[in-house]
Amino acid sequence: MAHLTVQPSWSGDLDKLLLRPGNLVAPAFEPGTQLRDGLQEYVRILVVGAGGLGCELLKDLALSGFKNLEVIDMDRIEVSNLNRQFLFRLEDVGKPKAEVAAKRVMERVSDVNIVPHFCRIEDKEIDFYNDFNIIVLGLDSIEARSYINAVACSFLEYDSDDNPREETIKPMVDGGTEGFKGHARVIMLGVTPCFECTIWLFPPQVKFPLCTLAETPRTPAHCIEYAHLIKWDEVHSGKTFDPDDPEHMKWVYTEMKWLSGELSFLAFKELHIHLLRYNGVEGLHVKVTEFVKDKDCLVCGPGVLIS
Repeated sequence: MAHLTVQPSWSGDLDKLLLRPGNLVAPAFEPGTQLRDGLQEYVRILVVGAGGLGCELLKDLALSGFKNLEVIDMDRIEVSNLNRQFLFRLEDVGKPKAEVAAKRVMERVSDVNIVPHFCRIEDKEIDFYNDFNIIVLGLDSIEARSYINAVACSFLEYDSDDNPREETIKPMVDGGTEGFKGHARVIMLGVTPCFECTIWLFPPQVKFPLCTLAETPRTPAHCIEYAHLIKWDEVHSGKTFDPDDPEHMKWVYTEMKWLSGELSFLAFKELHIHLLRYNGVEGLHVKVTEFVKDKDCLVCGPGVLIS
């Protein structure tokens, strides 16, 4: 396609990717305006999470020209969110994140339609997720990411040679941040390692976002931290918690048991890839690691045919 005159879109980045060949695409890729315009007009994208990552994702996808977006998040806006979740304002505290984020992006970007869903990801029927061409994760929970990964893998179908059928592959984009550190990767389910294939990369979680503890504590560790960091100050205003005091620890244990009981009804409702590490301060990658798909993965693998 030498020196073809094409009408540029207002998203220069998308034009660079879709209007010319390059090393980021497959050999069979055919650049052209039809592909670009089709992606913008017909592709449906689900953003899971409307927090720090989710706000950025919604803004970037809308500015890239994608017109059909939906976002799902079960949290309400907390004061502690305002320093990094730029779509929210002080007057939004207490409102659903998904609804406010969708409204703010649509106010600033024309021709984009964002449908918010204020609910838990488990509240949606499985077929809801099959309606989307791409699922983008902006989650801070390992359990939630594993759930979406398993749901997307459930749509996979394999042929007689154990190769995934292309029309059943649900691409996912997964990412996470902590301070100036972060990672992002594209997961082509059935082709590249799924989230479960590389779950060993994540160490046991010892720190939890305050908004998770306050709004949606859902594990025993959450309940302990909730009792310690939030309930203690509510009940014992001005009194310092002492982990070496048996009476203090007994109080936390009692509160944790009560909270666990309150939340127990929620408990059961329920090729290769390169990982690039990036230093946000220096702007340099520090490590590139290659991972191989686990052919025996119980989530994304073809399984065993039982006759």
